[in-house]
Amino acid sequence: MSTPLMDRALLPWARRIQGQLHLPVCLRWGAEGESSLFLGESLPARVEIRVLDARALPLLVEPSLETLGQAYVEGLLDVKGSMNDVLSVAHRLAETAQLSEGLLGRMRRVFDHTPENDSEAIQYHYDVSNDFYAQWLGESMVYSCAYFEQGNETLGQAQAKKIDHILRKIRLQPGQRLLDIGCGWGALVLRAAQAWDARCVGVTLSRNQYEWALQRVREAGLEDRIEIRLQDYRAIADGPFDRITSVGMFEHVGLDHLVDYFSHVKSLLKFDGWALNHGITSTDPQDGETRLGGGRFIHRYVFPRGELPHIGTVLKSLQVGGLEAIDVENLRRHYQRTTQLWSEAFEAHAESIRPLVDERRWRIWRVYLAGCAWAFEHDEVALYQVLCCPAGQSPQMQPWSRGWMYHERP
Repeated sequence: MSTPLMDRALLPWARRIQGQLHLPVCLRWGAEGESSLFLGESLPARVEIRVLDARALPLLVEPSLETLGQAYVEGLLDVKGSMNDVLSVAHRLAETAQLSEGLLGRMRRVFDHTPENDSEAIQYHYDVSNDFYAQWLGESMVYSCAYFEQGNETLGQAQAKKIDHILRKIRLQPGQRLLDIGCGWGALVLRAAQAWDARCVGVTLSRNQYEWALQRVREAGLEDRIEIRLQDYRAIADGPFDRITSVGMFEHVGLDHLVDYFSHVKSLLKFDGWALNHGITSTDPQDGETRLGGGRFIHRYVFPRGELPHIGTVLKSLQVGGLEAIDVENLRRHYQRTTQLWSEAFEAHAESIRPLVDERRWRIWRVYLAGCAWAFEHDEVALYQVLCCPAGQSPQMQPWSRGWMYHERP
């Protein structure tokens, strides 16, 4: 049965939204969902929002992506409909409060990035369970932007192409020593050792990733060519390396630590070495987080202490750190497709994923993956690969063109 409190709080807000936005939404409340209102009047409802708890009311009537996400994650409301339609409705609702956000809509947040804090944050995000990630990442177990050379590749094919694209970019040669910072479950170092005959070191702060990568190396019989470490990048001290890759890791470094990060990469490189940084960036020139409270939701539930710099900040920090950018490639379209496929796989395997985590975490990841696809589609965030070398070198050491990146190898 509907309560007077629900009626008094929801009806005026719902009537205002109905007249202002005309959304394809059926809003339901009451113990059995017996009270309802269509927010789109003549539009067919593609999304149902069911208010389950009165504590959802202040989160819903003053909406942002953070408050709407919070209400869903904490089980105060439920939604039905495709995640794309749900995200579209959430953004339309959050935009009603955009003016009151003002300049804080894309504020910059700065966190304390000690080795201990960063290790805790990494373990929170990555050590859910390997089985959980395998359900939607697929057999490749690669948790970073794929590379769709033609656009019709499967996710597995595109992830394999991404790794080869990186290894071609850095001109990896047989026998060279490669460091992969943030090696994940080991896919890149495995490919580098198997197909390029490189000697590889992979480091991660995730114990689950570390143990999985170790097992894959053993199964491949590559212990003589690959070393996997549970180690902070700041503790790596056994350079120099011929090549360094960092794929989907520098988002955890922190805005105020980027120069130190790139300086450390440079200190680990040979004088003629090459490095490639692959990471998510903000599209706000002031390094602000995503709009409408989306960044606050991610900080709270998904990526504690994650910080995204603008590509301009990346290039400046890289130069101050002693590196010269050779090539910069924007892969935003590729990450939109990657996250879309992750979200679709998550939805398709929902029933097998749910027993692996508690309901709260299942909801966090469901809305997060769909939200990522939305953010890349709408230019809220981007993904850049930056190829670089130690600054101050003669230009004679660099190729004339980018042709080597696209040669079929191996």
